[in-house]
Amino acid sequence: MSQETQLTLGRMEVGQTGTIIQILGGRGLTQRLEALGIRPGKKVTKISSMLFRGPVTLRVNHTQVALGFGMANKILIEIDKSA
Repeated sequence: MSQETQLTLGRMEVGQTGTIIQILGGRGLTQRLEALGIRPGKKVTKISSMLFRGPVTLRVNHTQVALGFGMANKILIEIDKSA
């Protein structure tokens, strides 16, 4: 398991949990993610990811959400140390 405490959602390992600390995108991306319940301060768990830049599935607010690889790599996460 990686020792980094901050990384993008795309680089998280499946099963890891963390808190969103920043969205590295413009207003359009931020608004689209907020409509899905994805915003700074929210806890997320990475459920699955596909090889070779495929979609990433995460759990936020007891809901599963699938995001494209590019979007996932613009979401900065603080990994829970207890996980």
